[in-house]
Amino acid sequence: MKIQTLKTIFLADAVTCAAVFLATTLAAGPLAELTGLGAGTMSVGGFICLATALLLVWLATRAIPPVALCWAVVIGNLGWVAASFATIAMTPTITALGTAIVSIQAAGVLGFAILEAIGTRALQQPRTA
Repeated sequence: MKIQTLKTIFLADAVTCAAVFLATTLAAGPLAELTGLGAGTMSVGGFICLATALLLVWLATRAIPPVALCWAVVIGNLGWVAASFATIAMTPTITALGTAIVSIQAAGVLGFAILEAIGTRALQQPRTA
């Protein structure tokens, strides 16, 4: 995978993070009602996404993104997936729609983690002139 492809994946991930931040801050109440998740849970998730989006944009704007931070993003995304399924399991008030939304977003985040891991491994390969 080319560095530019990895940087494009980081930007796409950043856009989705920013969208989650906006949705959970602008519509936390209505989303909490629809999903059965608390508004506080929604807000915390949104602010985590904001911080992640900022890091992803920063990585995408580096000539060569730092490998350690790239792996941190991959690990963070995998942690988000695990936390998503833990949230489903530990939230007795979650609705069917909430379960579907959390599961679908977790699958998307897993997809980003896989692509970012592939790109980061490629980043570690020796470059030829």
